[in-house]
Amino acid sequence: MDAGSLNSFSNLKGQSRCPLQEQLLQRRNSKENMDRFIPNRSAMDFDYAHYMLTEGRKVKENQTVCSPAREAYRKQLAETLNMNRTRILAFKNKPPTPVELFPSEHSTSSVHPTKSAKPRRHIPQSSERTLDAPDLVDDFYLNLLDWGSSNVLAIALGNTVYLWDASDSSTSELVTVDDENGPVTSVSWAPDGRHIAIGLNNSEVQLWDSASNRQLRTLRGCHRSRVGSLAWNNHILTTGGIDGQIVNNDVRIRSHVVETYRGHQQEVCGLKWSASGQQLASGGNDNLVHIWDRSMASSNSPTQWLHRLEDHTSAVKALAWCPFQSNLLATGGGGGDRTIKFWNTHTGACLNSVDTGSQVCALLWNKNERELLSSHGFTQNQLVLWKYPSMVKMAELTGHTSRVLYMAQSPDGCTVASAAGDETLRFWNVFGVPEVAKPAPKANPEPFSQLNRIR
Repeated sequence: MDAGSLNSFSNLKGQSRCPLQEQLLQRRNSKENMDRFIPNRSAMDFDYAHYMLTEGRKVKENQTVCSPAREAYRKQLAETLNMNRTRILAFKNKPPTPVELFPSEHSTSSVHPTKSAKPRRHIPQSSERTLDAPDLVDDFYLNLLDWGSSNVLAIALGNTVYLWDASDSSTSELVTVDDENGPVTSVSWAPDGRHIAIGLNNSEVQLWDSASNRQLRTLRGCHRSRVGSLAWNNHILTTGGIDGQIVNNDVRIRSHVVETYRGHQQEVCGLKWSASGQQLASGGNDNLVHIWDRSMASSNSPTQWLHRLEDHTSAVKALAWCPFQSNLLATGGGGGDRTIKFWNTHTGACLNSVDTGSQVCALLWNKNERELLSSHGFTQNQLVLWKYPSMVKMAELTGHTSRVLYMAQSPDGCTVASAAGDETLRFWNVFGVPEVAKPAPKANPEPFSQLNRIR
């Protein structure tokens, strides 16, 4: 992102770093960073090189006085001794001519055509771009990054929420809250990609219209202190607080609190609704994961959980519902646990547990392949791409110098944004390019289909 495309921020309180400005110093002109020519010595002929630097020069100088017969003899001798070469240095030897093991007439490819193997996807090991994120709060329990369906990324830096439009790399400031209300502790886009919820340290939640840059309302009375997690389910905004409570808020009505889930004894740091909107997963600082069923929700009394999952031994913030199996949930444990666990949310059974070796901060599923991406803290501060269900490591992405607390996925499912305690926001092309779906063949309409069948 060029510096000229950024809006000027008048309220940065003297900061020298501009939020969401690309770190251009990391990229140099390709002409300034070209590799040295390092020839392959095994491909050199030093005797021939010495001859061409000494005797060969003399031959060229005396070519004008050679008779036609002597010139013909010289060319024949050079060809016989393989001296008609023009290149002395080479990067590598030429590969040998492939030997055909079976004559073409005996080839079985025409009888049994082999299925073309799917080309292996290239996974870039470095981030595509890096933006400055000064004042990003280094707190494992918060959720300060979200990528909306309108392709706009929201990030909270201190008391301010910034919007970065991925379509044109433009940055704008949505809101800066007062010190007595801040810092911002969570952000979450509504499904429409226009409205956004902002959780605050003072227990309030603000709803904003990003198109008109206008605050719509403030939700009060849900929690006693900071709201660190948010999750949308259509018009229901679910909030999780440091008080351990989970509240369903219907943002369309004045009395917005419609249901309350009580099960956590400490801060709720992870909230995710399933794609169907029927089940809610919550993770807390009490090492617990709860599965709540929407059909069991009660407005009169605290709702009972469907499953209480107690296998983690540290705080659970990372939650991710599988896009290709509706009842599969992945969860990640903090520094004292370091595992990724997979759950059948219908039965509550733990299907697998994988020790990652470091704190699990966030999880994202690939929407196009059976893969899972995890972000980690000490010691590597890396992102790891896993093949599911084998959980074989496909790639490790490094670059952050502090724990990678937050991850968000672009609407097309290809790019992942990660934000870390090193106050940088990085973009990774880790999930590849989605395959273009072929249009379904049009079925021939059944004649007289509009008429009732005669039985």
